[in-house]
Amino acid sequence: MNKIITIDGPVASGKSTLSRLLAERLNYFYLDTGAMYRAVALEAKRTGIDTGDKQELQTLCQNLELRFQTDGEESKLYLGNDDISLAIRTPEMDLLSSTISAIKEVREAMTGLQRKIGQQGRLVAEGRDMGTIVFPEAEYKFFITASTKVRAERRYKERIGRGESVSLEEVEKELEMRDFQDETRPIAPLRPAKDAKIIDTTTLNPVEVVEKILEHMRSKET
Repeated sequence: MNKIITIDGPVASGKSTLSRLLAERLNYFYLDTGAMYRAVALEAKRTGIDTGDKQELQTLCQNLELRFQTDGEESKLYLGNDDISLAIRTPEMDLLSSTISAIKEVREAMTGLQRKIGQQGRLVAEGRDMGTIVFPEAEYKFFITASTKVRAERRYKERIGRGESVSLEEVEKELEMRDFQDETRPIAPLRPAKDAKIIDTTTLNPVEVVEKILEHMRSKET
């Protein structure tokens, strides 16, 4: 059966890492939908499109040439021939992508593209509305969360590792702002699907979370 597994959750909850690991374990395709919205934000900034110009943003989405490529253990995103994997991982893109993803025309265009990718099945789809909006009929749905403090520490270490100069307090404030934007937007707000399995990763590492997910999947099949 060509199953779809959805992984939703807030920023820095650990969902990206565990989604990649899960996809590797199952030999499924890993779809990072957050990266897709970041790509829209990046291209809008590069081309000078205002976030209030919904028609231009919709046209941009329809013409984006996005391509995921696995390089060893790393998943890279290309816009045309340009590797934008690092360019989309900045605080500016964090907030801009959250703003852009709340625009109805953008959401509709990207949801259509994500569902088209999902037609192939054997997919681990990671994002914020995978189980509620994009793939509501998915057989397995998970919502990944963690305490704000732990999520801030994870994101802080990630950014320091990229050579950024930032304080833990700044990261925590940015994270809280992003959470507020994601949870209160009128279009596809961040929330667990009613039938999603909620997993708190505060005290768990990615491998342990993957095992919990696989255990839950096995229990549903028996």
